[in-house]
Amino acid sequence: MTRDLKTRRVAKSFAALAAGAIALATLMLSPAQAQIVLYVTGQPITAYDIEQRGKLQTLGGGKAKSRQEVIDDLIDDKLKILAAKRFNFEMSQTDVDNAFNNIARSTGMTADQFGKMLQSRGVNPNTLKARLKADLTWNQMVRGKFSQQLTPSEKDIFDAELQGTDQGEAGVEYTLYPITFVVPRGSPANLVEARKREAEALRQRFQSCSSGLAFARALREVVVRAPVRRNSADLSPALRDILAKVEVGKVTPPEVTAGGVDIFALCDRKETNSDSPNKRKLRDEIFQRRFQRHSDRYLKELRSQAMIEYKQPQ
Repeated sequence: MTRDLKTRRVAKSFAALAAGAIALATLMLSPAQAQIVLYVTGQPITAYDIEQRGKLQTLGGGKAKSRQEVIDDLIDDKLKILAAKRFNFEMSQTDVDNAFNNIARSTGMTADQFGKMLQSRGVNPNTLKARLKADLTWNQMVRGKFSQQLTPSEKDIFDAELQGTDQGEAGVEYTLYPITFVVPRGSPANLVEARKREAEALRQRFQSCSSGLAFARALREVVVRAPVRRNSADLSPALRDILAKVEVGKVTPPEVTAGGVDIFALCDRKETNSDSPNKRKLRDEIFQRRFQRHSDRYLKELRSQAMIEYKQPQ
């Protein structure tokens, strides 16, 4: 038996198992739920799919959609996945699970707890995962397919700045030396507080980067890492506000992190024309407008080419 023949047989075995799993899942639904309502280019949408998507939509607290609007959303998802498969843009199950886990964390729950919460509301977690897969896949595909048309040029940014009345804050480039007061993982709270006091003491006596960094390197269990350069456009407003209040040659307030207690020595600050928070905001806005325009147009094109066959009255 050749290797190719073995591979084909293994593939057929997996296909048979997958088909069996789908059949079993269908048998677990009520006859009404298992009914196929329509086909989208050969892909079925069942009454259960429609029911589940409707329930998922109401969880967000938004305005309830009509049954046809829910069906239209499901049609779009099918078309997004089918189109992505043609261009090899389909997201992996790992990517989908990671997105699901991130949503769970944002609600203060583990993935398992979040899944059980969904089930208590009558929503199968796989319903959300299916929607995430379609959204993530579509996002990736549109970005890849229309990348040149989506990215704004410097002229686009300049023109947008001229049209705006608020130029925003200027761009600033910071040169920072990270200083870590090491705290072993699992240390008691009193040790963390002690290290935090040591970091604050260094902050008070730190007068310049030339002398202060040398002093910090001589301290016990203190690591001074290589300098990093950060543009203000890459920083959160809160962090920009902190750095704006720190003089050059001084350090930021202590912050407890996974590695210990961190402070940052600000050793240089200079304005830059390369980027700024305002330019970054304009760039993101232009990108999002173009993304939405290309996304809507391409999805409309896919709709016009799709074979949508209703098996039940709408």
